[in-house]
Amino acid sequence: MHQPLTGKVAFVNGGSRGIGAAVVRRLARGGATVVFSYQSSGAAANALARDIRDAGGAAFAVQADASDARALTLAIDDVAERFGRLDILVNSAGVFLTGTLDDFSIADFDKTVAVNVRAVFVAAKAAAAHMRDGGRIINISSANADRMPFAGGAAYAMSKSALTGLVRGLARDLGGRGITVNNVLPGPTDTDMNPAGTDFAASLHGLMALPRHGTPDEIAALAAWVAGPEASFVTGADLSVDGGFAA
Repeated sequence: MHQPLTGKVAFVNGGSRGIGAAVVRRLARGGATVVFSYQSSGAAANALARDIRDAGGAAFAVQADASDARALTLAIDDVAERFGRLDILVNSAGVFLTGTLDDFSIADFDKTVAVNVRAVFVAAKAAAAHMRDGGRIINISSANADRMPFAGGAAYAMSKSALTGLVRGLARDLGGRGITVNNVLPGPTDTDMNPAGTDFAASLHGLMALPRHGTPDEIAALAAWVAGPEASFVTGADLSVDGGFAA
């Protein structure tokens, strides 16, 4: 099996379930040693790591709350110290809190920003301090960064569109070291956050060129490509994998 990530060490911020778990599996299958964080899904996280190791890969789960800057930084520092390097960062942790302007609380707004934006900056800052030239920083954003077709998603859409500006700036900051920084923008994807078999899902399919939910593996495939050597000239980009949601 071709393993373009052999010898690489990756940290996935939020990798115990959904898209994050698919990214962990795909990076490990590509040959990387993958450490991934979880907040509360310890059983699922440890089962995922064990399954990957049983299949011959290298994966390890660590507890770290993405909204806790100190805990997240320490987790990344520990990975770099343990393995002597850090090559890939994937920011997959996220919250999807909705509500119209008159009923969306300031606490939910602050949580949205803390997890979906601030944690991405914190993790990138911590990881870049350890990365060698040619590293990769990849954020799992959302097609809602470009299109919000239903009421109640303003704060979520704002948090994801903020990542567009962030990666463009970070791509300039880190380009001299050959470190690329990109967003992957999934469209509707079949996870426990947005399951495919609901009336809400069906309403989204009517907005798409391909009228179905994507799978976590389809999103992970693009993230793994961006993490690999063939994507060395791609940086500062929003890369859509959305079934034509934004077409």
